[in-house]
Amino acid sequence: QVQLVESGGGLVQAGGSLRLSCAASEITFSRYAMGWFRQAPGKEREFVAAINWSGSSTVYADSVKGRFTVSRDNAKNTVYLQMNSLKPEDTAVYYCAASRRGAPPPATPYEYTYWGQGTQVTVSS
Repeated sequence: QVQLVESGGGLVQAGGSLRLSCAASEITFSRYAMGWFRQAPGKEREFVAAINWSGSSTVYADSVKGRFTVSRDNAKNTVYLQMNSLKPEDTAVYYCAASRRGAPPPATPYEYTYWGQGTQVTVSS
């Protein structure tokens, strides 16, 4: 059974940084594009960032461009989201997801097959 497990969330002050990790198992990780999405209370799930299977292509939401960086280590079956200059509006549950789509990696939730359970990120002002 495919599992995606996020970690690294927590409480941080505005302007701070966090690095999220998503470890995949029971999946040929290097064949999948990986995406990060987030969902704040009362809001729809929104795209954050994505990376193709090799790491050669990345896509970011405008709201995080220049502050967040997505990367992956195929040897460790793990994708990362480095989040810098965090803002209170970044507060949400963050999810990683896996897609068989190629480059550019997709930015819409319906193109992702597997999802993690999410990790909470809270940014205080």
